[in-house]
Amino acid sequence: MGRGKIEIKRIENATNRQVTYSKRRNGIFKKAQELTVLCDAKVSLIMFSNTGKFHEFISNSTSTKKMFDQYQKTTGTDIWATHYARMQESLRKLKEINNKLRREIRQRIGEDLEGLSFEEMRNLEQKMTAAVEVVRERKESKYEDSYGLVDNGAAEYESPVTVANGATNLYAFRLHNQNLHHHHHGAGSFGSSNNLRLN
Repeated sequence: MGRGKIEIKRIENATNRQVTYSKRRNGIFKKAQELTVLCDAKVSLIMFSNTGKFHEFISNSTSTKKMFDQYQKTTGTDIWATHYARMQESLRKLKEINNKLRREIRQRIGEDLEGLSFEEMRNLEQKMTAAVEVVRERKESKYEDSYGLVDNGAAEYESPVTVANGATNLYAFRLHNQNLHHHHHGAGSFGSSNNLRLN
């Protein structure tokens, strides 16, 4: 008794569908290999499963590119033309963007201004003014982080610049005090503490 006819329709069970695909793919590749050997044919097969997995068979005597080239020559079509045209268009747009950015950079350092209208130059000036303001605010923020006052509850600590100035005054005070002390031993007299002063 022969095998019953199998209805050709989509297999709903994902596991069974994948198993059937693998088995039939191997069967097709076996047939392609037989055609290559028995008939000296050039065979190229490209397959994608429903999960996107790629499989390919190509006769040993050729390559996929050669097969595509022969297909184009035989049918008179150019399957690369559209792809090449898209690549050329993308390249053109990228070049335009690059040239525009380079021109803007030159203009921001005062070059390539001849072709700008009055309105364009005013807009450029406004952008540069805004940029300078951002840099200034950032610089002041950095300065305050490094040298500004530090609030620690009720106490405030002076910046290093202020401390440095205070140290200078203190050093001057000590020098003045030492001069008075030497004068006392040298001349036999010593003024009151009220003569001490800060320079």
